[in-house]
Amino acid sequence: MKIYEKAPAKINLMLDVLHKRPDGYHEVEMIMTMVDLADRLEMSALPRDTIIISSQAGYIPLDEKNLAFQAAKLIKERYDVRSGVYIHLDKKIPVAAGLAGGSSDAAATLRGLNRLWELGIPDEELMELGAELGSDVPFCVTGGTALATGRGEKLTPLANPPQCWVVLAKLPINVSTAEIYGRLRSDQIHVHPSAGRMRDAIERGSFAGVCGELGNVLEEVTLRLYPEVAHLKDTMIRLGADGVLMSGSGPTVFGLVSKESKVPRIYNGLRGFCKEVYAVRLLT
Repeated sequence: MKIYEKAPAKINLMLDVLHKRPDGYHEVEMIMTMVDLADRLEMSALPRDTIIISSQAGYIPLDEKNLAFQAAKLIKERYDVRSGVYIHLDKKIPVAAGLAGGSSDAAATLRGLNRLWELGIPDEELMELGAELGSDVPFCVTGGTALATGRGEKLTPLANPPQCWVVLAKLPINVSTAEIYGRLRSDQIHVHPSAGRMRDAIERGSFAGVCGELGNVLEEVTLRLYPEVAHLKDTMIRLGADGVLMSGSGPTVFGLVSKESKVPRIYNGLRGFCKEVYAVRLLT
C-alpha cells in the first residue's frame, strides 16, 4: 500500500512581529495562504522498525535533520508504532526560501502516516504534534488561509483571498530565519502591517485591497543585509506585478498578478537574472 501527499508552499500576505516573548520566541501576527507550488511525498510501510527517506534532490538531508524524518519519528514514538516507513520526497519547493517547504513536508508526513497506519488522529491533534516540530507546521497540516498568532501556532481559519496568479522568485542565497529574527528589534519597527485591514480585504474579495495591505516587518532586516533582495523586489514592481512582498524571512519575493496576460513579461524579466522563478496560482 502506498500513500501520496501533496505539500504546498505557503506565502505570508502580512507578517507583523509584536514583541519578544519570555520563551525566546517572537509574538507574531500573520496571514498566510498556500500556492500551487508543491513537494510530493510517497509513503509505504516497511516490515522492520526503521525510517528511510529518499529524494531526487541532492541538496537536502535525508536523516534526522530533515523535518519529514522528525515528523515520522515523532508520530511513531507518540503512538507506539512498531513498523517502519519508506518516504520518497519529490522536492520542488526551494529550500531556505521563506516558503515553509520543510514545514509542509513535515505536515504531509503527519497526514500521510496517519492514513498509512490507520491511526485515526484528528486534525487538531496532528496540529498539536506539528507545533512540536516548528511554528509553521500546524498551518501546513490543514492549509487554506489563516490568521496565525502566538509564535505562529494559534490559527484562525479565514476565507481564501481572491484568485490570482503568483510569480515567485528566489535568489541563489540562503537566509537564516533565526538570524533575521535575532537581528530584528521589535521596538524599532517603523510601520506595522494591519491584520485587521488585510482580513477585511480578503472578506470583501478585494484584490486591490489585498495588494494594498501587503506588509512584512522582516523586510527591514533582510533587505538591509541582502540588497539583492531589495533589487529583486523593485524589479518585480517595475515589471508590473500588482502587489509585491518578501515571503517569511526571505529571500523569496512574490508578486500577485490579476491578469494572466501580464505573467509572461514578469516571469521572463525575472529569469534574466534569477534562475528559480515560478508562475503558479493561489491554492484556493
